Amino acid sequence: ILSDRVKGQDGAIESVLDLLKRAKAGLAGVQHSSKSSKPKGILFFAGPTGVGKTELAKALAELLFGDEKACIRFDMSEYGQEQADQKLLGAPPGYVGYEEGGQLTNKIKEKPFSVLLFDEIEKAHPSILDKFLQILEDGRMTDGKGETVYFSESIIIFTSNIGSYLDVPTGDGRTVIRKINIHPNAWHCENCNWIDVSGEKPDQCEECQNTELKYIE
Repeated sequence: ILSDRVKGQDGAIESVLDLLKRAKAGLAGVQHSSKSSKPKGILFFAGPTGVGKTELAKALAELLFGDEKACIRFDMSEYGQEQADQKLLGAPPGYVGYEEGGQLTNKIKEKPFSVLLFDEIEKAHPSILDKFLQILEDGRMTDGKGETVYFSESIIIFTSNIGSYLDVPTGDGRTVIRKINIHPNAWHCENCNWIDVSGEKPDQCEECQNTELKYIE
């Protein structure tokens, strides 16, 4: 499924499949009772716009959960304001939006088995990036209503375009992370699998266009 939908990214696909092999033993089971409470996988896709980062996340959701709609996407450019963490995780009691809950926490309650895609993470407010620490380390988050939400059956994917604008060696994730001010403790090797999604060659671009047309038809 992955190679059928995402062209010219054999290296990235191989890295994703390697992650799945390592996580396979824990992909099924009751969310709260799994041996590890951390998310099943944490991936960081770096590369220019249009090379297949989002499509790879959707294909992964289809492969794991039988439906690309299991990929829940958040456009992080919409979470750049200071109070944006309340929009994502829920406002505390007494604040506007408390009854609505958080957009992320509501979604994971509905679909604990999912691929969570945080697109263009560099555009998110730092307050949100700090909140991710608990999710990545503990696999859980307490929302504005005081309810604990578990991420232990999900795969979390962050994407960034910024790597394509920096003069850094391929795969040098730490340099890019410093540039976008992500808390360095969240991205040490045990937590995050850095995957370089490079630009396509001209013949690969044609393959991508043909693939898109097939799915539209």
